[in-house]
Amino acid sequence: MEQRNNKTIICSVFFLDIVEYSKKSVAGQISLKERFNAFLSIAIRDVPVNDRIILDTGDGAAISFLGDIEDALQAALSMRSSLLGEGVRMEPTLLVRMGVNLGPVRLVKDINGQPNIVGDGINVAQRVMGFADPGQILVSRSYYDAVSRLSQEYAGMFHYQGSRTDKHVREHEVYAIGYPGDFTSTQRSIALKEEIEHATGWRKALATTKIYWEEFIHNVAVWERRGIDAFRKASVTQKATVVGISAVLLFSMILGIYKLAHRPAAPNVKQAVVTQPIVVAPASAVVATPVVPEGDQKVQGVKQSSRVRTLVETTGGPAVVSLAVLPWGEIYLDGKLQGVSPPLLELQVVAGTHKMEIRNSSFPVYKEVIKAKPGEKIKIKHSFK
Repeated sequence: MEQRNNKTIICSVFFLDIVEYSKKSVAGQISLKERFNAFLSIAIRDVPVNDRIILDTGDGAAISFLGDIEDALQAALSMRSSLLGEGVRMEPTLLVRMGVNLGPVRLVKDINGQPNIVGDGINVAQRVMGFADPGQILVSRSYYDAVSRLSQEYAGMFHYQGSRTDKHVREHEVYAIGYPGDFTSTQRSIALKEEIEHATGWRKALATTKIYWEEFIHNVAVWERRGIDAFRKASVTQKATVVGISAVLLFSMILGIYKLAHRPAAPNVKQAVVTQPIVVAPASAVVATPVVPEGDQKVQGVKQSSRVRTLVETTGGPAVVSLAVLPWGEIYLDGKLQGVSPPLLELQVVAGTHKMEIRNSSFPVYKEVIKAKPGEKIKIKHSFK
């Protein structure tokens, strides 16, 4: 790096900015910056120290990659993956805009004698980043032209977004990194969080469930793309193995369905009794037998109604406990785990006294003793704060 000082070079610049960082409290800013730095460290850990220069901008960072131009792309994808994997349950929510540019920069020494970069390359990277939505990665035309020619896989990752004009009336053609339909923005999550804040009761629980569902769908899509990418990169032998295993599993499933559909039906007991040969006894041997209604058939000399008592007959029906827990909690009834709410919304309990516990790993345990009466509806509403 010493040989490059005071020289103008062409390199890729990755610029990041934390959205609404200045509006947060000091504690919120510290939390955001710590998580930001952790994700960024993971994103650039494979890049040699001599091939990168990191500038801390306070509410973000700018990284110049002096070696391979692919390093900026891999760092951006890693950063976005970490941000999406974090989810929207962390407070405060970490939203980041990202931009990548390939252009000229000059390596200089800052006031502390540390390496620094100046020039149009970093300026354009900042402008491109400013055009991005929260959670989105945009790249300049110059970076797209260079990296898209390295492989067909890279070329398919970019989508043209049009031309943008910055505050200096300079035009920039930008491209988004991602697949069609990818979660390049967390605007949907933000809208759901606002819906939760203004909703009450069941609507609040429904909005919370929507957030979990959005994350589940996104994770399924991510793993689907990873599987497709891994299959494309696999050798011919590996592809043949995967296809063979899939074919065997599919055949086994079809065979199982076929056997279930063509399984012989159980014999009809009533029909079997009717088709038995009828033996006519002499009149002297015939003994009158009282007719027993079908509902009062005897089992070993005792009526069926005398052997079984339903819960409705004994207690007047079970009591119902309605649950409304935010953001979530593990439900324990008399020391036994019943499930997680949401999605668990109701419990049926027998009459009597029961000990309820709602547990969340981030908060103290909520305890409540309930006295359930037959057919009673009990509402338990708790919000962890």
